This record gives sequence, C-alpha cells and structure tokens, in this order.
Amino acid sequence: MPKKIAIIGCGPAGYPCAFKLRDLGADVTIIEKDQIGGVCLNWGCIPSKSYLDSAHKFEIAKTYCDTTADWQKIKLRKDTAIKKLQLGLQSMIKAKNINYIEGLAKFIAEKELEINGEILKFDDIVIATGTEAFFPPDLEEHKDKLLDNKSVFNLETLPKSISIIGGGVIGMEFACLFNAVGVQVNVVELLDTILPLEDPAISTQLKRSLEKRNIKFHLKTKVENVSFEGENKIITLANGEKLESEQILVCVGRTCELKNLGLESVGIEYSNKGIKADDKTLKVKDNIYAIGDVNGFHQLAHAAHKQGEVCAKNIIGENADYSICNIPKVIYTWPEIASVGITKKEASEKNIELKTYKSFYLANGRAVAQGDAEGFLEIFTDAKTNKILGAHIIGASASEIIHIISVAVHAKMDKDSLKDIVFAHPSFSELIYEALGK
Repeated sequence: MPKKIAIIGCGPAGYPCAFKLRDLGADVTIIEKDQIGGVCLNWGCIPSKSYLDSAHKFEIAKTYCDTTADWQKIKLRKDTAIKKLQLGLQSMIKAKNINYIEGLAKFIAEKELEINGEILKFDDIVIATGTEAFFPPDLEEHKDKLLDNKSVFNLETLPKSISIIGGGVIGMEFACLFNAVGVQVNVVELLDTILPLEDPAISTQLKRSLEKRNIKFHLKTKVENVSFEGENKIITLANGEKLESEQILVCVGRTCELKNLGLESVGIEYSNKGIKADDKTLKVKDNIYAIGDVNGFHQLAHAAHKQGEVCAKNIIGENADYSICNIPKVIYTWPEIASVGITKKEASEKNIELKTYKSFYLANGRAVAQGDAEGFLEIFTDAKTNKILGAHIIGASASEIIHIISVAVHAKMDKDSLKDIVFAHPSFSELIYEALGK
C-alpha cells in the first residue's frame, strides 16, 4: 500500500512536495483554504514581478517618448499571468492524480485531520501554510483603510501619492513600482537604513539610486499616528513631521497565522514566527513536517520549492538534507540586488578570512551600451583555499548572474576554475571574469 500523505497548503512549498511525493509513489492529498498557488502566485512573487516588469519598461520608454501609464492594461497583464499559471497548476495536479480539497484543515491527532467536518487519516502530514502580511498593533484598527502587500493588488486606479511604511524588500520593490509609473513616493523606516539585512554598501547604493528618482526617505523614525482627511491619509511621525498621501502601504514583515490549525492537540508549539522544524530534515515530530515560510528558514518561494522536494524524499525514506547556506536571494528593485553563500558579516562571526574580488558595471561593455551602468559585483573566496564562498550584486540582471556563483559555491569551485570559464561578450556575466581578473 502506498503511503497516504496530507499537505496543508498549495503554495510554492506544498505543490512541489506533492508532485515529488507522487513521483515517488505516494497517495497525496492537498488541502488549500484559499487560492491555488498560495501567496506567491496570487499576491506575491508573480503579480509583483508582472507589475515591476511593466513599470520598468514604462520607465525606460519615458526616456524616449512622452507617455502615461495605463494602469488597467498593467493590471490585465498581471491578471492574465496569474490565471494562466493557475490553470497550468490545476492541470498538473489533475494529471498527477493528486487529491485536491478546498477547505480548512485542523489536527485531531498526529495522523488525523478534520477537513470540512470530515475526519481523515494519513501516514504523514506536511504543514505548508505560509505567512500573511503583518500589521503592527497600533495600525490594526485602520487595517481596512490601509494597503498591505495583498490588498495593494486590488487597486483599481493609481494614486497620485503613496506613503510606504517599511524599508524592507517588499517596501523597496513597491517603491520602485509606484515611482516608475508617476506616483509620488515616501518611505518611512524605523531603522537607520533600508534593507537592514543586506550589506551596508548594497543598501547605501540602492538608497542613493532611489533618491535620484525622487523617492523620499524618512529613516530612524516611528509612525506615531495615522489619520484621515477626506480622500487623503496622514501619517504623523514621532519627530512631528506629517506625510499626506492618497494611499498608505504597510510593509513591515510577515506573520504566521496558525491558531486554527489545532497544533495544541498534537503538542506542537508555535508563534507568529512559525513552527520550529529540523533545518535539514524539515521534520517537526514523528510523521509531521513543516516547509516553506511557516518554518522561518527563508521567506523565499524557491527555497520553499526545494524544501518541498527534500521533505518528500524524507517522508519516503531517502534521507535527504536541506542546505540553508546555498539559497540565492534576489530583490527585484532596479537596480536589482542578489546574493548567495556567505556574507561578510557571517564570515567575521565565524572567523573566516575572506578575499574579495570586485567589479563595477561602469566598466562592463553591455552595461554601458544599454545604459545600465549602475552598481557592482563582489565575489568572496576563502583567503586560505581560494574556494568560492559567496557573492553579492547590485545592478542589472543580478537575478540571473547570481546563479553562476550559486553553481560555483555548490560545486566547491575555486577562483581560478571560475575565472577559466569563457563568458560571452558583451554580457553582464562578464562582471564575474572582470572581478576575478583583478
């Protein structure tokens, strides 16, 4: 008899896990309370990248002709992409003969779930419920009047101005989007820098770039109050400054909503940060696993996808390990930001001596030819062995270039082996050769 597996959630962790389990011969049931594809497909990765690509192309077009953004066409393009991918996912689930149930799942016992009033038994259960937008308690009462990174996709018309609370990844991507299509943008951040998890040189470079495009930053300051006057919304900062705009977008992180999952009944502790799982096997306890955003390792769709496949192998008994260190990260601002492997800060904490190789877009033929000469690339090697340990990039096509470094880290290549690769000319990837040649 094949193993019976339940997967709670059909996002970028849940459905890859289901597909892999079916390939390995398991009987799989997916339970999804909302839209197929989860946050990533419906209110995250896919719609935001559709919007960002449209906005970036519009920004380039503005340099050659007078034009205005057609928000309805931008929305239609986004909606079409989502629908196409939803249909493709539905077809794959059907083709693989996976049971799909729309509804809520709740633990009754370690191998039992109540789903839409019916109790079903399984051999293993995978929790892949993702995260939701977090609203600070002092803004909760105004939640229905403010935007988050889900409701922002429902905007029917472009505002003339928007204030973004939060200088993290989501806030910076939306700042680029709205600025490019002609919206006046203010960013409020409690810390003294944007993108606090990135290397300071990266954060500084992006801030400088966005300021040149007239995005206004209000750093190291707290939102004291939000009020409303007619069609406008007013943020009062702790320093007394008032920011008036047509819309306010709250981007201050993600939270796990797990209180209705019945985890107490199976002795699983949780918080708004998620569920603690083993960082290699992704197991929470016997026969229960947690994958994707809900375990807090990475809030990245591709990391969730990999976790889904590793989890499936472990359920079947193949003893696979998830590797936290070799997951590339990308921020889809422009200039783009990408990184993989060890950071300077991590190397310092682990007493690893690094050697850094750096190149600039200003010296890259492709970058200069097409007017994308902003940014730099840094590659980090072990100073003793010359092994490639990581890199970070800010600049055009960073999201694509980073995978070359990811392969190098995974393959344990050294500096000379990577430098020996022939890169096409002119290409952005030549930045790697240019850096290692110094």
